[in-house]
Amino acid sequence: MAKIWGALAVATAAVALLGAQAQPQASVATPVALDAAVFAELPMLTHPALSPDGKRFAAQLAVRGQQYLAVVAIDGGATQLIATGDADLNWWRWVNDEWLVLGVSKAISFRGDQMYITRAIGVRADGGKVVALNTHETAQLGGQLLWTAHDGTPRILLAAQTSVYTSERGFWPQVDEVDVSTGKHRMVLGGREGVMDWYADGAGVVRMGIGSTDDGRQRRLLYRADGHSDFRVVDRAKGIHDDLLVPSLFLPESGKALVVQDDDKGFASLWEFDLATMQTGKRLFGAPGYDIAGPMVDPVRSTLLGVQVTEHRTAIYWSDPAMAALKKKLAGMVQGAQVEIASFSADHSVVIAKVGDASAPGAYFVYRTTDQLFQPLAMNNQTLKLRRLHPVKTIRYKARDGLEMEAVLTLPSGSTGKNLPLILMPHGGPSARDDEDWDWWAQFVADRGYAVIQPNYRGSTGYGTAFLRKGEGQWGLAMQDDLNDAVTALAEQGIADPKRVCVVGGSYGGYAALRAAQRDGKLFRCAVSFAGVSDLGRMVGYDSQFLFGGAGKDWMKAQAPDFKAVSPLYHPGDFSTPVLLVHGRKDRRVPFQQSKLMAERLQAEGKNVTFIEQPEGDHFFTRQEDRLSFLKALEAFLAKYNPA
Repeated sequence: MAKIWGALAVATAAVALLGAQAQPQASVATPVALDAAVFAELPMLTHPALSPDGKRFAAQLAVRGQQYLAVVAIDGGATQLIATGDADLNWWRWVNDEWLVLGVSKAISFRGDQMYITRAIGVRADGGKVVALNTHETAQLGGQLLWTAHDGTPRILLAAQTSVYTSERGFWPQVDEVDVSTGKHRMVLGGREGVMDWYADGAGVVRMGIGSTDDGRQRRLLYRADGHSDFRVVDRAKGIHDDLLVPSLFLPESGKALVVQDDDKGFASLWEFDLATMQTGKRLFGAPGYDIAGPMVDPVRSTLLGVQVTEHRTAIYWSDPAMAALKKKLAGMVQGAQVEIASFSADHSVVIAKVGDASAPGAYFVYRTTDQLFQPLAMNNQTLKLRRLHPVKTIRYKARDGLEMEAVLTLPSGSTGKNLPLILMPHGGPSARDDEDWDWWAQFVADRGYAVIQPNYRGSTGYGTAFLRKGEGQWGLAMQDDLNDAVTALAEQGIADPKRVCVVGGSYGGYAALRAAQRDGKLFRCAVSFAGVSDLGRMVGYDSQFLFGGAGKDWMKAQAPDFKAVSPLYHPGDFSTPVLLVHGRKDRRVPFQQSKLMAERLQAEGKNVTFIEQPEGDHFFTRQEDRLSFLKALEAFLAKYNPA
């Protein structure tokens, strides 16, 4: 596995890229459209994470149109790039000041079938050494990180399988303490039948496990008070609506934890939790009308620092007084933009913060308490820097059955905001949501003169359990109606011209675009699907290859009881509007065949369809070349069938 890694020092190039200086600019009209390549630029940094001493950070770095894991010296010293080859980089974590651990995954052939394997890799921060942290016995799952040491030693707890066969004990992951610098293992907990996921407390003691039947349909929660006690079953769950009450954080105080659970109105909130009785106590935080995403935790002290929640945008409410004061101070250093703390050193003396808003790609800045300077670290878009483009706001509207929902509206800068051509852009998931964040698709389309509406239709996350469950059984039905109702609402307000509307989406959003072209073609002048689902039955078959596919199949059946009735693939004759299909051959989330078969059936029916294959493309547009080819195709298609 170590062979897929290569350390490459590119200090001069990386420092030049990261050294961009810029000042916030006032909002300006953009009557002349920007080149598509501007919007296709990969973000310079993604998810920067500071080392404990605050001297380096690790992040995905865009270099020559591709993303690499980079370890960058804050003071402008050497930068190391780590290439993952054809493996996916899933996560990275600092272990101490000198070592990181990475989680990677890769599809391989195993006895005629495809298998998706995960692995953990140790990387020295200077790029001088790479260590495979799994053994030659590691089977499918080998990248479950439970804990990292806080005493400066390069130790982690890693859970891994040693067999792919459920009849063998090794199928159930054992937990090892692993020295990241050497790869040496010491088993601390053997595998237990049915248990795939283990959880450790801040001291590195494995305290909880989640057990499951082979198909994933029944689950149980195991718990022990300390490392010397036996595990006991403390909770059980069955079916898609029955959840286990799993603590989000083991607190340093004996028997205390925090848990995320619905309040009496059905919105996820943060609660105190008694591990002796397994009962919730005091409600610590909730956001009226919204779910919280989870607690922000001090990784060294295992204490609560704040809570992350997405209302109109994602923000952290810092409960820790020092972090709250720091956030306030940083916000005061920037005029007319939002500031969020993205990462911090172990002693909180060095902070990386993201600055920007929904109309600008933003930038990362670094702040040190020693000199109290707030200095630019990287502009996420090297062309736009901190320039604002097209204004974004959240609106509310009612669906035809009276259900109220939110949508994100982007209007072309300098426009009257009236009688505009419209792009309906449903999000993927569908268990996801859009908010007021930089969206390169929406901003590109607005730059071409279109209004863009992104509805958070029923079934979207973040609006409580009841709203989420209203999407069950409604794929292509009421969920589709919600999208159409957003168009109606904008037309009634005079914002959109209802005769000039196209629908554009990716993943589930691509499915919604295909369903719109098939079911409601008279409402739309065209439809664009990137990596969209066309056949729900085939998706269930594909997902069944993965572990615990039975539970996933149950969930999918609850979303659409009659797969064929709402699968566009089986109704090509109903399509009545031009369709653009774009799909990457290396998409491991939605198979390439979903678009290929759809194109073939539309062509056989003599329908107006354009199919573009991206040979190296994946599901997440990780290559700049694929982003640019998509935007160019999208622009030409919209100009032809729904000119602005």
